[in-house]
Amino acid sequence: MWLKAASSARSLAASGSPRPPPTTNGYGLQHLRRTAAPINQVDACLGLSENQSTTLVLLPLPHTHCSAPRHLQKEKRDRKTKLSSVRSVHVARLMSGSVVWVVSPKETSRSSGFSQFAGVKRRWWRSSSAGWSCARSASTVRRSVSASLVVTPPRSSEALVYDVVLRQAALVGEARRKRAVEAPPAPLRGDLLDAAYERCGEVCAEYAKTFYLGTMLMTPERRRAIWAIYVWCRRTDELVDGPNASHMTPTALDRWSNRLEDLFAGRPYDMYDAALSDTVSNFPVDMQPFKDMIEGMRMDLRKSRYNNFDELYLYCYYVAGTVGLMSVPVMGIAPDSKASTESVYSAALALGIANQLTNILRDVGEDSRRGRVYLPQDELAHAGLSDDDVFEGRVTDKWRTFMKGQITRARMFFDEAEKGIYELNSASRWPVLASLLLYRQILDAIEANDYNNFTKRAYVGKAKKLASLPIAYAKAVIVDPSRFAGTL
Repeated sequence: MWLKAASSARSLAASGSPRPPPTTNGYGLQHLRRTAAPINQVDACLGLSENQSTTLVLLPLPHTHCSAPRHLQKEKRDRKTKLSSVRSVHVARLMSGSVVWVVSPKETSRSSGFSQFAGVKRRWWRSSSAGWSCARSASTVRRSVSASLVVTPPRSSEALVYDVVLRQAALVGEARRKRAVEAPPAPLRGDLLDAAYERCGEVCAEYAKTFYLGTMLMTPERRRAIWAIYVWCRRTDELVDGPNASHMTPTALDRWSNRLEDLFAGRPYDMYDAALSDTVSNFPVDMQPFKDMIEGMRMDLRKSRYNNFDELYLYCYYVAGTVGLMSVPVMGIAPDSKASTESVYSAALALGIANQLTNILRDVGEDSRRGRVYLPQDELAHAGLSDDDVFEGRVTDKWRTFMKGQITRARMFFDEAEKGIYELNSASRWPVLASLLLYRQILDAIEANDYNNFTKRAYVGKAKKLASLPIAYAKAVIVDPSRFAGTL
C-alpha cells in the first residue's frame, strides 16, 4: 500500500532561522517517519538552497529492492540521463538496508551532508521494520540536483544467515567441480600429511571424546577432514576463551583471518593448518563460515549484552551454527535422500544454534561472573527480571518461568536438527546424533537442578553418556531415513 506523498516548497528565509541539523534520536532514518520534520531534516542533510523545491515520497520496498523508484527511473530516461554520467554515487550499507544517493553531474559541493546518514550506527537499523524511498528533485537554478534516498527494510538475522546457507548448498555441486581444477597443491604430502591429520585426531580425542568415537565409523577421508575442522574451530574459540584471552585484540583476530585466507590458498602456517588446507582442497568447503566464526570472536570482544533473540541468534550462528555449515560438505548427504540440500544445511545450522543456546543456559552463572549476560534483554524484562537478578543469582518463580521458555526454544532447534541428521550419509550420522542426544540432556539436567544455573553446573554423567551411544548408533544405522524425507 502506497503511503501518502507530501510535496511542499521550503526556504531558509521563510522559516526565519537556519534549519536544525538532522537528528536520529537513536532510530537512524526511522526518525524520518514524522510528517513535517522529515522534510526539513532531509533538506538540511542534502544542503539544498532556499530556492529549491522539496518532494517527499514514502513507499514500502521489497527486501531485495535497492534501486531508484520507477518514477525516478522514468524521469532519468525522459531526460536521457545515463547512470554512467553521474559524478558520484554514495552507498552506505547498514545491516540489510541500503542508502543510495545519486547526484547529477552539476552537483558539486553538497555531497558532504550525506555522511550524516552514512554515519548512523548499524544497530539503529535493526529496530526498523519498514522500507522507505525518499526522493527529491530540485529546480534548475545554476545547480541541478536529483537525489534518491532508498532504504530497504531490515531483515532478521535468520534471513541473513539463510543467505549463507543457500550459498553453501550451491557449493556442493558447483565448488566440487571448480576445486578439481583450481585447488592448490597439497602443502604436505605422504607421511607428513598423515602425521598432521593424526595430530588433529589426538586433539579431538582429548577434548571431544564422544564425538571422536563417533567419527571412527566414517570413512578415513571424512574422518580426518572432520578432525581438521574441529581443531581449527577449537583453536579459534581459544583465542577469546583460552588462557591468553585477556591479551586478545581485534588486530590479532585480523591476523588470524589473514592466516585463514592463506590456508585456503594452500599456504599453511603449521601442521594443523596443513591438515585443514588439504581438507578444503578435497571437499566443497567454503571460507565464509570460517570467517563468520572469527566474526563471532570479534563480537565476544566488544559485546556482552544482546537486546533481543534476533541479535542472539546471529551470535549463535557465528560461534556455533557455522560449524554445521563447515561439516556438511565433509559428512555428505545420503544418496537416497529426498530432502533438498538447503534443508539439510538448515538442519545443520539448527543443531549449532541449539548447542550454543544450551551452552548459554548451562553457563549463566559462569558468564555472569565475567560480566556477561547472553540472555535476550527484552525477554528478561518481559519476565520481570533484569541483569541484577542474574548477577545476584536469585532463583525465583519468575526465573523458573523464564528458563522454561528458553529451554523450550532450545529443544525446538534440537528437534529441527534431528530431522536433518537422517539425511546425512549413513556413516556420518552417529557422531552427530550422539552429540545431539548428549547436549539435549544438559537441558534435562538444568531442570533437574530446579533451574539453578547460577551455582549448579548442569552436566551429563558418564553412565548417561555411555547409555546414549548405543541409542545414537541404533538411530543412525537402523532407522529408515525415508520416514523423515520431505519433512524438512
